[in-house]
Amino acid sequence: MRSRAAAAALAVALAGCGGGNGGGNAAGTNAGEGGASSPASAEKVKLEAAQISWGTNLPTDDFIKKALDEKLNISLEMTLVGDMGDYENQINVRAASNNLPDVFLVTGKPQLQKLAEAGSLLDLTSYLDKMPDYASFAGEDVLKKGKIDGKQYALPKAGQALAYTYWIRKDWLDNLGLAAPTTVDELFEVAKAFTEKDPDGNGKNDTFGLTGTNFDAFDPIFGAYGVTNISNVSQFFVRDGKVANTFYQPEFKDALAAIKRFLDAGVVDPEVVSNKGTMAKDKAFQGKVGIIHTEWAQIMKPAEVEAWKGANPEAEWIQLAPPKGPNGQAYGKAINIGEAGGLWVVPKRLENEPEKLEKVLELFNYTSTPEGNRLVQFGIEGTHFTLNGDTVAITEQGSKEATFTWLYQFSGRPETEYLKTKFADLVEYIDFEAAIPRMETLDGFVQSPAGYNPADANRYIEEEMIKFVFGKNDLANYDKFLETLESTFKYDQFVESAVEQLKELGYGQ
Repeated sequence: MRSRAAAAALAVALAGCGGGNGGGNAAGTNAGEGGASSPASAEKVKLEAAQISWGTNLPTDDFIKKALDEKLNISLEMTLVGDMGDYENQINVRAASNNLPDVFLVTGKPQLQKLAEAGSLLDLTSYLDKMPDYASFAGEDVLKKGKIDGKQYALPKAGQALAYTYWIRKDWLDNLGLAAPTTVDELFEVAKAFTEKDPDGNGKNDTFGLTGTNFDAFDPIFGAYGVTNISNVSQFFVRDGKVANTFYQPEFKDALAAIKRFLDAGVVDPEVVSNKGTMAKDKAFQGKVGIIHTEWAQIMKPAEVEAWKGANPEAEWIQLAPPKGPNGQAYGKAINIGEAGGLWVVPKRLENEPEKLEKVLELFNYTSTPEGNRLVQFGIEGTHFTLNGDTVAITEQGSKEATFTWLYQFSGRPETEYLKTKFADLVEYIDFEAAIPRMETLDGFVQSPAGYNPADANRYIEEEMIKFVFGKNDLANYDKFLETLESTFKYDQFVESAVEQLKELGYGQ
């Protein structure tokens, strides 16, 4: 419960932080008077924001930080961690020592629920009316993705990308006289040729067919069998009008068998399940692997092209449609329609630090206004982009310098409009991945029931899946895996609860 003193202090700090349509005002402050930003003479409020960077670094001349600092009278410092697993561990350690960042991303609904139930997070329900531009920008369908037990514990990012597919070295295909694969069997044969037939012509046995990051490398293979990946955000979907769980589908074992075939043949990067951050991409760019499961932005942005062309001038990467399975099904990486593009949270201690809390709310509100959202999407107007009415045109300088701005998109962005504006010369790649058929999963809507520990269950699932596909456990024992998952980890109770929750939301019968 917030102390009366803190509540009173926050009320004073937020007085006037209401209303408005986002027309350039600073976080809604004094919206009725044209939106003046915080007085420049006041001491800047220090804020730490933490998130996963996926290898992106901030530039020395961080013009977004400078603009936000000046506009909101803050000193914003980013804590960036390249890998999701490392990031989650660091947040858990900081939570245990009551030293959480002032605003930070959680890795998904399980971590959100865990931190909320532990009392580490501030319930933001009563503060939404202090962020009218953010609430309007996100919309109710997005906001509900950040709720636990009906309380707004997270501020979800608006927008959701439809990305990821297999990318393949066309020059390697040409060197070996091969056509682009269209089925899982053809994908296997090409991966085998890339491993065994010296596709780069260097006379060395130093290449592999396929790589990616952990089981995400096999997303399209799972999709070819009409099931989803093993991750905790892709286990539930609607099939034949009912909520289904991927582990109970008979085709799931077939998908595991197909993946095992690739691994048994030695055509997959042997470090695939331990790849983190940019490891898989680095191997592909260095010419060690000829097929990678990733998104267009990791391959075709100018800096990425420069990297792989610099290492292999003859390289030519092209996109592959998802391979068809034995029944002709083809799905790319599943999209979790209950998952936000990111879930920002605020530690509970900020209810006793009203000045910081005010600035966090201002930050989200301002980056939801047209002015603020354009800033964090495209950079500085007149330098990185020009504006003609509502039409944005990226300048040459913007294309070169504004490659990191997504790290500051606290409120999210209008995804398709943003991508096609910022990467106008890459629209064909954006459209290709956006048009891929994808299974819609529902896990982002699901809250774990009491007594179910998703971290333990998901760890067990991954360990057992690795055993199955690497031949450390026979797939004939799959039913025993399910029995243990239910008896030891209470997975059956989780499934029952999830089905009921999803039915209440209108999914399934």
